[in-house]
Amino acid sequence: MGILRFLLFPLSLLYNLVTHVRNYFYDLGFFKSVNFDIPIIAVGNLSVGGTGKTPQIEYLIRLLQNNYKTAVLSRGYKRNTKGFILLNNTHTSDDVGDEPLQFFKKFPKIHVAVDENRVNGIQELKQKKSIDLVLLDDAFQHRKVKADCYILLTKYEDLYTDDFVLPTGNLRENKKGAKRAHIIVVTKCPTNLSKEKKQEVKRKLNASSEQYVFFSNISYHKKTLGKLNIPTEALSDYEILLLTGIANPTPLVSFLKEKGSKTHHLKYSDHHHFTKKEIDTITAKYDSISTEKKILLTTEKDYMRLSAKISPLSYLEMSTKFEDGDNQFNTVVKSFFK
Repeated sequence: MGILRFLLFPLSLLYNLVTHVRNYFYDLGFFKSVNFDIPIIAVGNLSVGGTGKTPQIEYLIRLLQNNYKTAVLSRGYKRNTKGFILLNNTHTSDDVGDEPLQFFKKFPKIHVAVDENRVNGIQELKQKKSIDLVLLDDAFQHRKVKADCYILLTKYEDLYTDDFVLPTGNLRENKKGAKRAHIIVVTKCPTNLSKEKKQEVKRKLNASSEQYVFFSNISYHKKTLGKLNIPTEALSDYEILLLTGIANPTPLVSFLKEKGSKTHHLKYSDHHHFTKKEIDTITAKYDSISTEKKILLTTEKDYMRLSAKISPLSYLEMSTKFEDGDNQFNTVVKSFFK
């Protein structure tokens, strides 16, 4: 795969040129960005794959929902529908995508919608609901909307500064696009990251004096949810069949390993559509585990797609925590609403 990506380098140069010209035209105002009269926060990344957008959106929801009438707008990746949909209790992940369904089920105070046209989606939300702000999920490159605050995520072990544009690398646009960010969050950091390591990362990112840089890591719920409610400290007593269909399951695999669990990992591609045959195979594999202390475990996002299809399924909820505490990040975010 490395050799193939190297051979595709000329395509990367072309892709880089196209995205550079597009961004240049937006910067000049030749391409129009629409402003709205309510705050818009766009969360996204420069690279493809999992950088922790979903837990970051959930963090923002928890931060803002009690003081602002909050809405989340996503494109609804890999849904089987088109256009604007305001989520209700009848919708499935096939209708709206797994992340929007997760937001809707976890946060009854907010409104969640999907629309591949972000401008139209915000306009529809404003017409249909009384809202104070919109969180745009995976929208760093969606420049047709002018956000008030851009939050850029990059993984600690895979910084955008060490990458190159598609298809040779994993960047959706040139790393210079990071200059649009008001806040850069280095995600999935080791816990208790040293001050020296943080400074080293900051030097690599070379953020401007007007940009804020924060470091976050992943925290897992104290017990499994879904079919079985098992304290995570007791997972070492269980044989686990782990089922994942996300971009980067490594943090969860590492967490279970730290707990001393005997884990069999069935790994599928991000947002994988599970066929009936695959589900039958997964169920049969779980049934074949002889011990009574066993659990079929998945991620919260996968649970949105699979809970109606696999009855003994449980999941582990995850959340974002900031290395230096939450207060400074919270204050910076709220400053964009003044």
